[in-house]
Amino acid sequence: MYEILASFAQTWGMLLFVTLFLGALTYALWPKNQERFDKAANAPLNESDSPADAAASED
Repeated sequence: MYEILASFAQTWGMLLFVTLFLGALTYALWPKNQERFDKAANAPLNESDSPADAAASED
């Protein structure tokens, strides 16, 4: 019984993880998402170095 359950878990577990990986890869490489990821990648470069309190008092 153990061998049957172990084989089932290994086979379908691998299939599940391959499917999840392909879904994540498709999402990451989908052309419509490129602008969102580019904005996220450049976000640290667009932020100021001043503390949040100082930035709020300047406005």
